[in-house]
Amino acid sequence: MTSKRFKKLPTKTSLLQAVEIEKLVQQVKINCTTKFDESIDLNLQINNKQKKGEVNLRTVANLPAGSGKKTKVAVVCEEGKVKEAKDAGADLVGGDEFIEKIKNGEMNFDKLISSISMMKKLSKLGKLLGPKGLMPNPKLGSVTDNIKKAVTDAKAGQVEIKNDKDGNIGLSLGKKNFSDDKLIKNFNAIFETLEREKSNHTIKGNLIKNAFLTSTMGVSYKIKLPKSI
Repeated sequence: MTSKRFKKLPTKTSLLQAVEIEKLVQQVKINCTTKFDESIDLNLQINNKQKKGEVNLRTVANLPAGSGKKTKVAVVCEEGKVKEAKDAGADLVGGDEFIEKIKNGEMNFDKLISSISMMKKLSKLGKLLGPKGLMPNPKLGSVTDNIKKAVTDAKAGQVEIKNDKDGNIGLSLGKKNFSDDKLIKNFNAIFETLEREKSNHTIKGNLIKNAFLTSTMGVSYKIKLPKSI
């Protein structure tokens, strides 16, 4: 059943002509009429000219204005890197004993980072961590010996860019309480990352067909893409 609040929002906005992100942010914020601080979300569609399964994006983007979310970061590493992880702001740090806790189901964290030497042991928990999206991955910067950078990036605001089987990508640019400038900076950072990723794939034509901006409980608007990508 549609709520009275939602009925007051503009209708058929996704059918409107595409508009630059700079002009859309304020309108999407106006539509955030709930009592909580809604997320401002970006939804992308990969160009359907690409063969099914041909494009498999999986990378991360560092949001210059942060994500607005508190990320609980865990680190599996050898004793010599424990202090580095803790000083960088990691919430949970440990070695073999920590791996055993994870094996027994203790996974009260949002992101898991592993040093290179510990990854061999941690990889045995693939069936446990994989389905939850928690398995560290060198392509995502979460298997590394630069623990400080990995933890700092995760805490500062880092989002994963990954398309589903239908070619859709969904992620948050931040919160309603972010300034317009911060949301636009995060948007630009996403597209800079996509541009780099495109160069790493054999892609015919444009990578992104459509882009939409919405909020958690709002309506969708089509974004005019900043460039051919």
